[in-house]
Amino acid sequence: MKKILLAIDSYKGCLSSKEVETCVEQALHARFPDCKTRCFPIADGGEGLLDALTSVTDMQIIQTEVHNPLMRIRNARYGILKDKLTAIIEMSEASGLTLLNVSERNPMRTSTFGTGELILNALQRGCRNFLIGIGGSATNDAGMGMLEALGVRFYDEANNLLHASGETMCQIAHVDISHMDCRLQESVFQVACDVNNPFCGIQGAAHVFGPQKGATHEQIKYLDEGMHRFATSIHHLFNKDIMNLPGAGAAGGLGGTLYAFLHAKLVPGIDLILNATGFDNELANTDWVITGEGKSDAQTLMGKVPLGILRHALREKVPVCLLSGKIEERDILQQAGFSQLIEVSPADMPLAEAMDPDVAKRNLHRVMGSLSLKEI
Repeated sequence: MKKILLAIDSYKGCLSSKEVETCVEQALHARFPDCKTRCFPIADGGEGLLDALTSVTDMQIIQTEVHNPLMRIRNARYGILKDKLTAIIEMSEASGLTLLNVSERNPMRTSTFGTGELILNALQRGCRNFLIGIGGSATNDAGMGMLEALGVRFYDEANNLLHASGETMCQIAHVDISHMDCRLQESVFQVACDVNNPFCGIQGAAHVFGPQKGATHEQIKYLDEGMHRFATSIHHLFNKDIMNLPGAGAAGGLGGTLYAFLHAKLVPGIDLILNATGFDNELANTDWVITGEGKSDAQTLMGKVPLGILRHALREKVPVCLLSGKIEERDILQQAGFSQLIEVSPADMPLAEAMDPDVAKRNLHRVMGSLSLKEI
């Protein structure tokens, strides 16, 4: 009897981690009734972090009003653990890309202000330990909005007050931290990152992730210049060099700003989830691990969920099947150690159709229904 662990990231904008895994589990049991499966809800610091940790912790979910990336009011969630001191914050609840229509995506205008409001609400409730997942952002403001909500002020050369956005980064001449919430000094921050990109430069936040947030080629150059300027300001303030810090480019630079201003520790989000769920203990006597995401390519190897799953499984010599909606740069992924690559969506299917949840579920059933256990 085969034992298969399912640890599949969400197909972003289409199906949650739990929905993908449920679909795959059903298809496996329909074809192989005797196989044994175990599902692990997965997140890498972005969407799904709260839900994944809720499944393994005693957490109170708090609902509060915050501003979304375009400063519209919305309800957002975060969690407080049983100790009443630890807050679990998923920044995508307030500043996520999925909160905007495609036509609204513009990192020149979006702000992380709402993420700062979540931190502020947790501070007011007595929390002093913070675990913040920072994947899935709609922003490239280097965390300026978050800092603004927490009392930091930004000024241009003429001493005019600036409001946070990607566009205003290049205008910063002076950063005033004198009014930053004093409770932050007695707080500890751990940041779950889904990537290890640096703050700026060709592999930094703007160049790598700006396009998916709606940035044009010219805007990307402007945003990256702003990131360089902000990193220089941070160096002057704290004598910390974040330009090449791994993970600093996560969430449009929010990772680096949390590290610099709030002394946060940046950790791979997938490792945090796997440790919390006891994933390594389940690898014993396991025949296969199936992981995946909406689209896999070379960026998968920059700290995404499947890479974290692969590393944990290979330590125990368990083969890993990569099951993703779309797969590109297959040679690179195979060289990384994946034993099998399975593309869910037909090559000729339009993206909009493939991302329809019902279509995606049918495609999952189709590809899993045609496999033998020897193949995976």
